[in-house]
Amino acid sequence: MYKIQTLNKISAEGLALFPRDNYEIASEILNPDAILVRSAEMGEMALPETVKAVARAGAGVNNIPVAKYTEKGIVVFNTPGANANAVKELVIAAILFSSRPVHKAALWAKNLAGNGDQIPDMAEKGKSQFVGPEIKGKTLGVIGLGAIGAMVANDAIGLGMNVVGYDPFISVDSAWSLSRAVHKAESLDALLAKADYLTIHVPQTNDTKGFINADKLRIMKKGVRILNFARGGLVNNADMIAAIKEGKVACHVTDFADEALLACEGVICLPHLGASTPEAEENCAHMAVNQIMDFLENGNIVNSVNFPKCKIDGCIPAQGSRLCIANRNVPNMIGQITSILAGAKLNIASMTNQNRSEVAYNLIDVEDRVNANVLANLKDIDGVISVRVIEGGASCSTPVGEED
Repeated sequence: MYKIQTLNKISAEGLALFPRDNYEIASEILNPDAILVRSAEMGEMALPETVKAVARAGAGVNNIPVAKYTEKGIVVFNTPGANANAVKELVIAAILFSSRPVHKAALWAKNLAGNGDQIPDMAEKGKSQFVGPEIKGKTLGVIGLGAIGAMVANDAIGLGMNVVGYDPFISVDSAWSLSRAVHKAESLDALLAKADYLTIHVPQTNDTKGFINADKLRIMKKGVRILNFARGGLVNNADMIAAIKEGKVACHVTDFADEALLACEGVICLPHLGASTPEAEENCAHMAVNQIMDFLENGNIVNSVNFPKCKIDGCIPAQGSRLCIANRNVPNMIGQITSILAGAKLNIASMTNQNRSEVAYNLIDVEDRVNANVLANLKDIDGVISVRVIEGGASCSTPVGEED
């Protein structure tokens, strides 16, 4: 029986994927095998030694101490692309209301209440203060062409915009999904100089934090409209406010409210609405649950932010075992592991090893059961972080799909 702890309200449709004869799910549970989380802050949370994995039902993992968990061999999953359509739709809406100030117009019109028959004439006289340009024929710059960025670019093409994209690390899947009408920018600065509208879809790292700053803003067109639905730290807020006051930026729409931004005319702050749809929450839960089940039952890792993708297709040998070994990415680890298995006369049926930065992960199918002495010897290898054994004989789980 696997035990799953939920730290937030997780979609019931997603949780229903757990077979109840083999899984116990609760918000308060002793010795969980895995944790499902959305926004709960885990930085100071003490985890039981039984926890093998944490799955974030969403893309960002800022609320999870990934480095600390990596040291313990805890696999951290996220759900890239599961909420992409929800964010994309909000970005498209933001492109439109950054041009046409419909939010201000609606508030103004609401204040006409009480004027009775005079309202139509008052509305006609006042509408000129809410004029804004059309987006058709304008140039949209898209920084980051992952799941969300590619969808935004494609839909903007459908709305008649000229789209220029920049992503030096674009994946093969994203490239295939991108419309041929999207132009490739030779450099970030080239994109910034062309864009009438700019939307950002990159992760926040040490290299990207505050990368929309005074230097980058100086390259842009006067009157540019800038959208940030990725991470608040990607934009230097002080530089953005200065650019708005100078007239360089016509409008900044952000999904990350801030005291200074809220006080600035020309900034539209939303309360982190990007993935706030029932469909996105369900999609994220489905992906997170499938990844947890595949990991606990089969040892497979897909969509981890701290361990490499590593999986073996097919069932564990019926009378055998599957070893799941996390280790430091240093020389001679595989040799030491296989030597111990050979000494125990355990024949290897299949094996895969993958590494990511400073860690590696091994899946090894052997044709017999693994005893406690073998496990102890494997754990004693200098550089091994964690060892887990899954015994064969159970029916195979349905494998989850590939990552986005």
